[in-house]
Amino acid sequence: MNVRRSAAVLAAVAVIGAATPAAADPSPSPSQAFPSALYGDTDPKFDGVWRQSLALLAQDTVGVKPAAKSVRWLVRQQCPDGGFASYRPDPAAACDAKTMLDTNATSAAVQALTALGGHDDTTGKAVDWLKSVQNKDGGWGYSPGGASDTNSTSIVVGALAAAGEKPDGVDKDGKSPYDALLKLALPCDGDGDGAFAFQPDKKGDLAANADATAAGVLGALGKGMVVKPGEKSDAACAKAATPQQAAANGASYLTSALAEDDHHLMSALAGAEPQPDFGNTADAVVALAARGDTAQAEKSVRWLEKNSASWAAQSGPAAYAQLIFAAHATGTNPRDFGGADLVKQLNATGPAPQTAEKTKASDEKEDSGDFFGVWWYVGVCLVAGIGIGFLFTGRKKQRQL
Repeated sequence: MNVRRSAAVLAAVAVIGAATPAAADPSPSPSQAFPSALYGDTDPKFDGVWRQSLALLAQDTVGVKPAAKSVRWLVRQQCPDGGFASYRPDPAAACDAKTMLDTNATSAAVQALTALGGHDDTTGKAVDWLKSVQNKDGGWGYSPGGASDTNSTSIVVGALAAAGEKPDGVDKDGKSPYDALLKLALPCDGDGDGAFAFQPDKKGDLAANADATAAGVLGALGKGMVVKPGEKSDAACAKAATPQQAAANGASYLTSALAEDDHHLMSALAGAEPQPDFGNTADAVVALAARGDTAQAEKSVRWLEKNSASWAAQSGPAAYAQLIFAAHATGTNPRDFGGADLVKQLNATGPAPQTAEKTKASDEKEDSGDFFGVWWYVGVCLVAGIGIGFLFTGRKKQRQL
């Protein structure tokens, strides 16, 4: 389950993009300014920690040992209080009140670093920070203090579970994450059919959201991004009095939604022509497999094998990671995914995985070069007067509020 960037972030990106003038003359590629330890070559402002975490977690899932400097880059992104921002260009700079910490990035980092092992201090501080910003309803929003949403609450549940915590024992004022998720689950009758909403709207009403439902199923099951097929219960859609029933209801909704459109989900961005939603489909596969609904999960992963190559190539490391998670959940070979080697393609988006341990001195030299490369590039841009726009090109999933 890869949780969306928040609606607020997407809105901010739209504003920034609209205000950015087009450059009249060719300029150096922005990727030149980014650390060589980072996966992907698009601007990491809104998804650097997210996509790095997914890339490292996916590599670990398939038995690949990530580059040491890429792991170290992720660790250095953490602020002293334990939280992670979406991206900090200079990890040596102090975190302050202007540093916008991110529950989704923090949770993804916890899942990746826990899987890799050897980072208990980092993950322990991150989990403590997540607990400290839990809302009174038991859930989490994208940013500390933000209203709880299904996606953020679910990925935090995944982080807690990965770190050895019992999510139902992590509570605020007697409310656990499961209490928050149950409040965001729709009833079986009406348009919702057991789905999860992202958040209540301004009137307090809930609207079915496939993205939130995929996240909510995993969260209600207490699972993270990497799962194995679970044991299916044959429970029909019923009142969601327990997390397990809410997961069953959500899985039923996803199964119906996938079957309606040739085993994949469609995007639902207001005002845009509906398009196949590859990322959401991959997330739905993981969610269904985690609950043991393997029949529909396998049909949908076959569809991804045939149709997702162009999307993954355009979207980058997080997309390849999502497909690897879907393949892993269904027992599909990620090295022969519709004829493509997802592992090789993911590895090609960043530093080569370890074949031999590099010396600490050589790694520090590389990191130093990355840092000065950033400021050299900034200086060139300032002198030339070139405005650089930031585009969020991570998962490219759309959220329906």
